[in-house]
Amino acid sequence: MSASTDTASIGGFVVDQAELARFEATKRRLLWRKRLLPLAAIIGLLVAWWGAVVLFEIKPFIAPSPVAVVKVLIARFDILFANLVPTAIEAFLGFLLGNFAAIALATVFVHKRTAEEAFFPIAVMINTVPVVAKAPILVLLLGNGMEPKIAIAALICFFPTLVNMVRGLQDVNPQALELMRVLSASPREVFFKLRVQNSLPYLFSALKIAASTSVIGAIVGEWIGSTKGIGALIIQATYAFDTPLLYATIIVGSTFSACFFGLIGLVERRVVKWKAPRA
Repeated sequence: MSASTDTASIGGFVVDQAELARFEATKRRLLWRKRLLPLAAIIGLLVAWWGAVVLFEIKPFIAPSPVAVVKVLIARFDILFANLVPTAIEAFLGFLLGNFAAIALATVFVHKRTAEEAFFPIAVMINTVPVVAKAPILVLLLGNGMEPKIAIAALICFFPTLVNMVRGLQDVNPQALELMRVLSASPREVFFKLRVQNSLPYLFSALKIAASTSVIGAIVGEWIGSTKGIGALIIQATYAFDTPLLYATIIVGSTFSACFFGLIGLVERRVVKWKAPRA
């Protein structure tokens, strides 16, 4: 066999075709493994759930079988979707509001160290207050509409993003910072071309956490006082001992949260083109 069929030129480098084929096969295998392992784990959990209900003869009002939950998901999908919409709106608006406030405050902290020393402890203290304690106060202040739910979702998103964004903006390579100064870069150029770029991996790590916690915040807000939403439907199903509906509602809420998380991950792969090397 000639050398031309055994090797290929990629970007000026000679690459063995057999080695390239093995690399591609390994890459595809790892990709399928990444996709199939979570699916296998979910199927395993469903089988274990169904087996436990059947084996121990658990009453339906305590723990329904997966089949009963699926039937409710299909039969009452319109009710579940109608209650998902307000929760999704509250979570999304709270996500935007909380993260915008955190990014803005982190920017102030980086430029004004005195402000960080004065207000960061206050942010920590607010974060230590449980969500269930904040919710009634916000309902009293903002009423019983969507506003307190959005505020709760924003508060629960705020602190993780603030901490990560401050660290990302401050944890800049000193050599890169010195190079910007040697090149007479303005403070604006240093901030946007160096600090912001460096903070993106930190920021998206926080945003993925916030994507899940914003849904939790919206649901907790609906527990305090609401007639619609995933949180309200959970309360109604609990008091009515409609356990299949309760489980179906939780599945719908967690599925939306997982999709929101995945959306942020997709945006991260498009925006963050590099990551700092790990030690």
